[in-house]
Amino acid sequence: MMLAAPLAILLCAQTPPKPGATPPKLATPAPAPKAEAPPPPALTPDTVVMTVGEEKITKAEFEALLEGLPDTVRKSAVGPGLRKMAEDLANLKALAHEAKRRKLEQSASARQMIELQQDQVLANTLVKQLQANMKTDDASVKAWYDAHKSDYEQVKASHILIRYKGSPVPLKDGQKDLTEAEALAKAQDVRKRLLAGEDFATVAKAESDDTGSGANGGSLGPPFTKGRMVPAFEQAAFSQPVGQLGELVKTQFGYHIIKVEEHSAKTLDEVRPQIEQQMKPQMTQKAVDEIRNGAQVVINDQYFGPSAK
Repeated sequence: MMLAAPLAILLCAQTPPKPGATPPKLATPAPAPKAEAPPPPALTPDTVVMTVGEEKITKAEFEALLEGLPDTVRKSAVGPGLRKMAEDLANLKALAHEAKRRKLEQSASARQMIELQQDQVLANTLVKQLQANMKTDDASVKAWYDAHKSDYEQVKASHILIRYKGSPVPLKDGQKDLTEAEALAKAQDVRKRLLAGEDFATVAKAESDDTGSGANGGSLGPPFTKGRMVPAFEQAAFSQPVGQLGELVKTQFGYHIIKVEEHSAKTLDEVRPQIEQQMKPQMTQKAVDEIRNGAQVVINDQYFGPSAK
């Protein structure tokens, strides 16, 4: 009887729902926020990144191995390529461990190959060191520049192209496919018009079959150096006086009327980095030759045959 009164009070305290009213829903408690996983610990140089049997390879050791590989191989070791390289290395190590377990390194042929590969690694390391430490001086750079000055010439030019049958330049819509003789006659006529005073850019826009440069009045854009154009065009452009119309030049593209606007040479300061980059391999080769010549090499001609030099 003592529980009845409190129970009656609780029941009476509830407000009865109105007819037709939706009974209140019980509140659903919000899910507790998930605890974020702690970030993985940073890898230090001493972190072991690979284990093959009892051999452990640290991050620093693996990266040192990468550094010694050729540039093309090293550049491929990114993303999935890095994992692939690790798996290939693991396979190599596993096979090498088994070969050592079988004492295969004690065979004469294996010892010779190991020694040869060691020599190859040492020789490559030396050449890389020689090239890295190779220094150029002002006098040698200047001498190189003077000896190769024509390589640093540049020309700014415009041209008008008249194509003929067989040219790789596509025909314009509705354009007649001229024979070589017809193209030559048209090119000669266009050149006469220019010599008579017609504006080069205007004629180029109307007549040139090189639609790219033609739309720009025949301009070939920024100055170009040797080796950028086909030989016949290059020879004419670099030998032609500035501001004058040259004779017609025939290439596989058609007949060209060339107008040279500028002819200059890059300065020594402009090409110094390029020269130093070109000099270093030759300087390294010279150092390699000196080392070889100092080694007093003797090769048996009776067995190997005479030298090809």
